[in-house]
Amino acid sequence: MKSLRHAVALLVPALLALGAAMALLVLSIARRVVIPAKRPADAEILAVDTGAQTIELTRTRDTELPGRYGLFTSGTYGYVKLGAVLSADATTVRRKLLTQIEPGARVDRNAAFSGWYYSTPSELHLRWENVLIGSPAGPCPAWFFPAESSTWVIQVHGRGVTRAECLRAVPVLHAAGFPNLVVSYRNDGEAPRSRSGAYALGASEWRDVDAAVSYALRHGADRVILMGWSMGGAVALQTAVSSGNRDRIAGLILESPVVDWRTVLRFQAREAGMRAPLPDLAMSALSVPLTARLSGADDAIPFDRLDMVARAEELAVPILILHSDDDGFVPADASHALQEARPDLVTMPRFTVARHTKLWNYDQAGWSDAITGWLRAQGFSASA
Repeated sequence: MKSLRHAVALLVPALLALGAAMALLVLSIARRVVIPAKRPADAEILAVDTGAQTIELTRTRDTELPGRYGLFTSGTYGYVKLGAVLSADATTVRRKLLTQIEPGARVDRNAAFSGWYYSTPSELHLRWENVLIGSPAGPCPAWFFPAESSTWVIQVHGRGVTRAECLRAVPVLHAAGFPNLVVSYRNDGEAPRSRSGAYALGASEWRDVDAAVSYALRHGADRVILMGWSMGGAVALQTAVSSGNRDRIAGLILESPVVDWRTVLRFQAREAGMRAPLPDLAMSALSVPLTARLSGADDAIPFDRLDMVARAEELAVPILILHSDDDGFVPADASHALQEARPDLVTMPRFTVARHTKLWNYDQAGWSDAITGWLRAQGFSASA
């Protein structure tokens, strides 16, 4: 009996310690969901040839793909543009530099591969202006590209990036005659910060986009099309079903969208080598106000409300989904499920090979044709 009491005395603190450690791990995982780290260095620069204007990178599923991309670097240049793949072997890839790098410039080894390509609106050589949109979060900066149509496109960027992500879509939409309003939203580093500075995964950000819809309607728009990239797709979907202006939302274009967060977070957990039930425990923690705040969020994350496959019947406008089956970050499963649930509304041309939000980069012609063809099919025109 004495030995049993001794064993219990040792076991109880150990179990409590284990429980506390598990709780801390779950909260840490939950925190990563709502407060993303700074842009990760996912590419290594091995060499720069300033004479030939080429760059050699470690070979990854992103860096090996054809097309035009960007590279965030530290050193003299910051952001550089990359062109065609010139050669590759099992571990390296050599690409053409589209940003001129001068001899002697410092370019550090660690870099982040990007689909942005354009980093500022002036690079598009179109007329544009800075505007401020008054939202519940405060004044949110936006770029406005005027055009003749009374149907405006409002573009919404994704998680952990800024509105420059959306610039790739402006030329094709502008050429079709549509004004573009490229917006920011709370906690994205450009718009005002909430108390915690954390994302709500679309559950609160949609209110800032709804304010942008109201801004457009006050400034000449008769109706709007929302275009959301990645998490911006989740924000656009929430706006479409929650906005008081929803009768003026004429359609949705979703680029590599988050349609259901549970699908995305479970996939990303598996890719990171995280075992069940940790991702579900983290989502459960984010679903409860107290543990959500301990994780860094302002409030509980309503995962049921953010599941737009389950809420598919609430959708009422035509939707174009542009999503690669080889996305690698936000799986296309939920996008396909939404298309199957609402074939009357959802158009989803098949794309493969391209990585997350890099369809334009890999297949600019196919991507642009999908957008212009859908706009024509839905009867959207520069005169409407």
